This record gives sequence, C-alpha cells and structure tokens, in this order.
Amino acid sequence: MHELSDGLARLYPSRSTAAAPRGADQYLNLLKGVPAVPAISRDEVAHLARLSRLALTDDELDLYAGQLDSILSHVQVISQVAADVPATASPNPATNVTRPDVVEPCLSPGAALSGAPAVDEQRFLVPQILGEGE
Repeated sequence: MHELSDGLARLYPSRSTAAAPRGADQYLNLLKGVPAVPAISRDEVAHLARLSRLALTDDELDLYAGQLDSILSHVQVISQVAADVPATASPNPATNVTRPDVVEPCLSPGAALSGAPAVDEQRFLVPQILGEGE
C-alpha cells in the first residue's frame, strides 16, 4: 500500500496523496479489498512461458508471477472503479466514410505481368525464401 501512495505522490508531485484527483481515494480503498489469492499462479506463468517458447529460470518465474499478479490485481481494481464509464473507441464522433463500389477499367493480366522479371501461369514468379519445413 505504501508503494501505491509513493507512486501517486510521484504522479502528482504538487499535491499530497490525499489531494490526488477524485477516484484515487476510491482506488486506494479498493486496493485494500483486493483478495490475497493470486490472480495468476507460478504454474500458469510457466505454462505461458512454454507457449511463448521462453526459457525462464525458477527465479524469473517467481519474479514474473509476482509482477503479473500485481498487474492483474490492479486491472481488476481499475475495472471496478471505471465500471460506470461508457466504453468508447474515440472521444470524437466518427462516421465511416466509404465510396460506392463501382467497377472501373483496370489492367489486364498480361499488362499487369508485362513488367515482371519472371512469370509462371499468369502469376508473378518470386524466389523461395523459406525452406520446405518452415
């Protein structure tokens, strides 16, 4: 809890933690109620590391499990605080600007392939960059 107060003080250096923006006190009070049960276990972190093909030591697993648990707990608290805020993708109203789908003249396959260095059955022929097994 002390770390959060220090963090708020760094975010708002000209104010005390008590004078932080509205919602900060609510955030602090919610943090007090965060359950002690971890949001993610060490085994789940190890599983995610295997899926991500990351080779982590036991010390790294412990470190990342604690960090991810902290992050997930804070996300849970923030989602409780901001539950009454409507979701928006942008604060500005936006409309989808589209044009009519009209068929217009375009290049023939022969004209499109005329400048290609290599062609195979009306397709661009490019060198292989990956092996068969990749």
